[in-house]
Amino acid sequence: MPVPLTARAVTGAFLVSGVVHLVKPEVFEPLVPEQLPGGPRPWVTWSGVAELACAGGMLHPRTRRVAAYASAALLVGVLPGNLKMALDAQRGDNAALKAGTLARIPLQVPMIRGMLKAARSA
Repeated sequence: MPVPLTARAVTGAFLVSGVVHLVKPEVFEPLVPEQLPGGPRPWVTWSGVAELACAGGMLHPRTRRVAAYASAALLVGVLPGNLKMALDAQRGDNAALKAGTLARIPLQVPMIRGMLKAARSA
């Protein structure tokens, strides 16, 4: 069965984002909620590794179900960082950033649903 379009989009986004997490972690460090222990760098590194692992798992039918469920869980797990990013952006002057970060939050729902659909159809 073909992978749903939304799941393919998430997989592509995870590939790109996972690489950026590892190559330029400072981009994502401000998103890490201060309440998490150990500072932002380990969280950014391991979330990048998780994104790459999920994306890699989506590429093969034998690992797709587990990878899709893991991707949905990862999307739920990064939601606090997305909320923090949106709240932080509201304090700045960049209208596009404000709008983009707010728009990203409800987009988590169809992304999660797409990954769950991919898991069920794998």
